[in-house]
Amino acid sequence: SITEETVELLEPYLDMEDYNLETAKKVCGNVAGLCSWTQAMAYFYGINKEVLPLKANLALQEGRLAAAQMELNSAQNQLDEKQKELDEVQAMYDAAMKEKQALLDDAEACRRKMNNATALIEGLGGEKLRWTASSKNFQNQIMNLVGNVLLATGFLSYSGPFNQEYRNLLLQLWKKEMDSSKIPYSKNLNLTGMLVDNATVGEWNLQGLPNDDLSIQNGIIVTKASRYPLLIDPQGQGKIWIKNKEKNNGLQVTAMNHKFFRSHI
Repeated sequence: SITEETVELLEPYLDMEDYNLETAKKVCGNVAGLCSWTQAMAYFYGINKEVLPLKANLALQEGRLAAAQMELNSAQNQLDEKQKELDEVQAMYDAAMKEKQALLDDAEACRRKMNNATALIEGLGGEKLRWTASSKNFQNQIMNLVGNVLLATGFLSYSGPFNQEYRNLLLQLWKKEMDSSKIPYSKNLNLTGMLVDNATVGEWNLQGLPNDDLSIQNGIIVTKASRYPLLIDPQGQGKIWIKNKEKNNGLQVTAMNHKFFRSHI
């Protein structure tokens, strides 16, 4: 029932400095509550004056929203039906494409097998020559095996203390004796390649063994000979290599001045 005219009539009173709750309390407590209530009602009228149009607009927009929602639900139902039809058609399409891909894969597999079979048939003609040569080479290796092993064992047993030049001289002398005794051996025998593979040599180099022929031969003698080696190693290269090589095998290092030796002298 509050009107704009009522609020206008109240404004001169509301604008007075002493028209407030604190001042009214000093005069009369009952009047103080009435003073506060009139201020609140005037403030409420101002707010409600702005809110009422918003409420009316809200009701209008809610009606529009409800209508739009009904249209949306109808459209969504239609979309769901069409989506269901699309899913069925998509499933049929996927099945057809899967069958097509399977046929293509089978055809490609057959083509690869045919090409491999053709290449194998064509390659076997050339392999016959290589197999014949390899068979002949194997026969020569078997025939020369005794002599090659004899040279290798002689190298391991007797060439350790000597330098490279004298080792080569020993091999030449042994070959002459084997020629006179008619013991077959490979003329181009490589003792290093026979006694150790390249991977092992590479591992030795990583462990500190020099890459020259003499050092590699020394490594072969150390690892392949049945007797314990004595290393004359003024530069310390052999000692470094042995330590690195046997580091993971529990190698124990000692010296002649260790207390273990002094206690037994």
